[in-house]
Amino acid sequence: MSYRFMTACCLLICSVLAFSADTYAAEGKTRVLMLTQSKGFTHGSVKRQEEKLAPAEIAMIQLGKQSDLFTVDCTQDAAADFTKENLQNYDIVMFYTTGMLPIKEEDMQYFLNDWLKQKGHGFIGFHSATDTYKPYEPYWDIIGGSFNGHPWNAGNTVTITVHNPDFPAMKPFGKEFQFKDEIYQYKNWQPEKVHVLMSLNMEKSNPKRPYQVPVAWAKEWGEGKVFVNNLGHNPETWANPKFQESVIGAIKWIRGDAPAAVPPNPELSKKEDERAAAAAKSESK
Repeated sequence: MSYRFMTACCLLICSVLAFSADTYAAEGKTRVLMLTQSKGFTHGSVKRQEEKLAPAEIAMIQLGKQSDLFTVDCTQDAAADFTKENLQNYDIVMFYTTGMLPIKEEDMQYFLNDWLKQKGHGFIGFHSATDTYKPYEPYWDIIGGSFNGHPWNAGNTVTITVHNPDFPAMKPFGKEFQFKDEIYQYKNWQPEKVHVLMSLNMEKSNPKRPYQVPVAWAKEWGEGKVFVNNLGHNPETWANPKFQESVIGAIKWIRGDAPAAVPPNPELSKKEDERAAAAAKSESK
């Protein structure tokens, strides 16, 4: 093989790589980094089999292609991929994670206090994102709360009330719906800092608890945005059309395609606490 031919091939390869690195930004596609590493319990939705992508990862990649809105890079190696340098390649970070992830302190601080506050950036936490960094207050202070058990298991069908059906990620669900999935309850819950979008309907769900159990919420963080959805434990959830539409709605909200105000609504949480307490008391009679 001649030197001239080898040089031409190298130049062609470099040109292709440079094109692929910049193309998505030029096309207006949102670039998503999906972290699915588990340092605690590993959910079936993010469990890879024989090096193949997990159900949640496959669903997100397919959804990106179908919607033509975003691209997804999936990783289970936070130490290598969740760095200040690599974050420059993305607009949205998604967590479906557990435990204390091997992210350097300076990288996490940069993510929380700089990257996430930038316009056009966002964080989407699925299911056990709240079961991540539980002892680390800077994280759960931003995300809104931390996992504190799941009285409603994966096989339970619960009724969920949507408080803001006009929010882009809530439109697919209507005002109320039934869903089969595992539902978390929370500690370190801060209703004064978040806009609750939907909650467990304690009057129509079992077991009953005398307090609000939020299922999804949103907030602004600087000029960035945060969206958390408890759903996603069951692999089947990721194939649910309404759940998928909700994910697209959240991404459109972060992108600015579907604007929506998310002022904290602690008064709603107070009313939901009262409703839940009444429902639990009625059951105990």
